[in-house]
Amino acid sequence: MPPALTSLSHGAGCGCKLSAADLRPIVAGLPAATDPRVLVAADTADDAGVVRLTDELALVQTADFFTPIVDDPYAFGRIAATNALSDVYAMGGVPVAALNLVAYPLATLGPETLAEILRGGGDAVAAAGASVVGGHSIDDPEPKYGLAVTGTVHPDAVLTNAGGAPGDTLVLTKPLGAGAVATAIKRGLAGEELVARAIAVMTTLNAEAAADARAAGAHALTDVSGFGLLGHLHEMAAASGVAAEVDAAAVPAIEGVLELLAGEEALAGGSRRNRADAERFTVWGDGVPEARRRLLCDAMTSGGLLAAVPAGAAMEGRPIGRLVAGAPGTIAVR
Repeated sequence: MPPALTSLSHGAGCGCKLSAADLRPIVAGLPAATDPRVLVAADTADDAGVVRLTDELALVQTADFFTPIVDDPYAFGRIAATNALSDVYAMGGVPVAALNLVAYPLATLGPETLAEILRGGGDAVAAAGASVVGGHSIDDPEPKYGLAVTGTVHPDAVLTNAGGAPGDTLVLTKPLGAGAVATAIKRGLAGEELVARAIAVMTTLNAEAAADARAAGAHALTDVSGFGLLGHLHEMAAASGVAAEVDAAAVPAIEGVLELLAGEEALAGGSRRNRADAERFTVWGDGVPEARRRLLCDAMTSGGLLAAVPAGAAMEGRPIGRLVAGAPGTIAVR
């Protein structure tokens, strides 16, 4: 019997990402893209890169992979692939093709487990209407899986995290808390029903949410993953040159997660790093409970889209706050 997948990972899902605080100065020191065909690069910390090919066609390119967040290999593959595909949807694009990215201890886990991971990833890609066309693998004692994804979008239809305006309503399309559930799994604190609810959230494609955001006239769009809601909202607000306000009580949580976050037993390491980073740009209202503060910093995996839509626009999801005039990237949580 091979060991449980999560027993071999030091982190879980997007919680294993390097912290935003550590990455910012490194990325800032890299040369900026100067090719005029590049429509979106790394300078605004957006979800994917976009390169214009013709006046009517642009490529959306992204890569995302991580360590196991659940023990079921098929579910892990679906979650990792769904998470990678999300970056294309967050740019207003449509996935076309994907490459498998595999780091795997074949002698420890065996070929059957890897086959199930790849089957799960392939099913998620197929559900998105795209194709897996190859990949790359390395031997690694800590398993990791994800995708490099290529999508397409009309150059005039690109949605970025930089177009938000004061007065826009912030809408979140999935509940938070996968980071807490993943940590609870590793520590034996998560029941089967809680795990099933989290898997259902993480394997839901953001295709319909992206179409809904576009129909609502979204000014800015991003997805919520390893840097937590506040981390990704900070990037959106900073790129848009605005501030943000969040109604903590309005932010949806996976059923059972707030109870987990009442204490620190299920607090992921990535979520702790997110919280430390958020203290630089967030002002907390005195009435915001600690469990809610932890939820807003949860190192989410394969989360929903966060859209900035015109006030009064109809969009499926939970309104959680608004963009306002103020110091770019600052957030007030009430």
